[in-house]
Amino acid sequence: MEWLSLVLFALVIAALMAGYPVAFTLAGVSLAFATLCSLFGAFDMAILEALPSRLFGSMQNQTLVAVPLFIFMGLVLERARIAESLLETLGELFGHGRGGIAIAVVVVGALLAASTGIVGATVVTMGLLSLPAMLKSGYDPRIATGTICASGTLGQIIPPSIILVLLGDVLSSAYQQAQLRAGNFAPESVSVGDLFAGAMIPGLLLVAAYIAYLLAVAWLRPARMPPPAADVLAARGHLGRRVAGALFAPLALIVAVLGSIIAGYATPTEAAAVGAAGALAIAFVRRALPLGRLREVMRGTVRLTSMVFVILLGASIFSLVFRGFGGDLLLHDLLSSLPGGPVGALALVMAVMFLLGFIIDFIEIIYIVVAVVAPILLGMGLDPVWLGVLMAVNLQTSFLTPPFGFALFYLRGVAPASVRTADIYRGAVPFILMQIAMLAVLWSWPRLATWLPGLIYD
Repeated sequence: MEWLSLVLFALVIAALMAGYPVAFTLAGVSLAFATLCSLFGAFDMAILEALPSRLFGSMQNQTLVAVPLFIFMGLVLERARIAESLLETLGELFGHGRGGIAIAVVVVGALLAASTGIVGATVVTMGLLSLPAMLKSGYDPRIATGTICASGTLGQIIPPSIILVLLGDVLSSAYQQAQLRAGNFAPESVSVGDLFAGAMIPGLLLVAAYIAYLLAVAWLRPARMPPPAADVLAARGHLGRRVAGALFAPLALIVAVLGSIIAGYATPTEAAAVGAAGALAIAFVRRALPLGRLREVMRGTVRLTSMVFVILLGASIFSLVFRGFGGDLLLHDLLSSLPGGPVGALALVMAVMFLLGFIIDFIEIIYIVVAVVAPILLGMGLDPVWLGVLMAVNLQTSFLTPPFGFALFYLRGVAPASVRTADIYRGAVPFILMQIAMLAVLWSWPRLATWLPGLIYD
């Protein structure tokens, strides 16, 4: 009765598209379908006896403790107006020439990605702060909106990224399963730090590609990216001192968090604790976090963390029921029989993830799709770090692709009415093409993702 697992998957996706809460949809549909099938002898309810131990194991996972800490760090830095300070000073630094404000937005997006990792907050913040200045300076709305959306999604790939933490947790378990099935009873491990190091070079290459594109447009079509209006730039006195002051705190935090992980001095959870404490210190030094704002940060952290972990619990129930129907064996046979072997299987999985990225969030995709297919793909000999970075870039591209990209909707919510939705869609296209090119390069040259982790940890 393995085909019933595909029916379960279709029912879950249909319920999610209907707008029902994700966590309760995963758990409720799975349990209801299992109960119904058990009445006809198509499902053994004894399988659900493993559920308490699975849930308890998820709650004891030390890697996932990094999630609330990174969320807290990101929200504190958002409330501390780090983005506003960076945009103002870097806008002055780059803004005197054509395309300067757009380049400042990309640089700030990369810095925020490396210090917060929260895509929605980054897109909204930069949309509110930089879009009016870019439009006032005469920027083509397509260039302005595309730059903001693409820069905001860098938080998906540049560590410390929440998506990389969750992918690292899932791939670590999947990699051990694949090795045990292959008869290796002393399995190697893959960590979140491996994924952080593996995503570093592709993320920086994307930043470089964005800047190169903006410089080319400014050179070839200067009317689309004119210099800013005189009243947009602030007084330039003591600019070097103010730039250094604006960059010091976020760069120090990035070095403390990422440097400690990559150098092997701290686990992601320990580094996340350092980042949360450092973000609090920055906020208090700048007097940007009064008691009321701190309460908002704490409530936001609890709300987002609860969402992640409730989805995790719902996904655990779905995964258990899916495997109870034999869905993992069905998928193994399906992926193994595809033409092209591992390449064909990976292409199908990537296509499914890209399409699902239009309608559901990356957390659900990781725990619904990746948790099921990763042991199969890794059992075919694929490198776990390369696979994780490839999936992260794929989801980043999906979040930027019209007409359903989440980043586009975030910006649409804060953009003025004079900016058409079509302009936002068309502005994202060049950046989507650059990300597809990055996917192609990663696909054909896995060492782009595996070289740095191998250099550091081997």
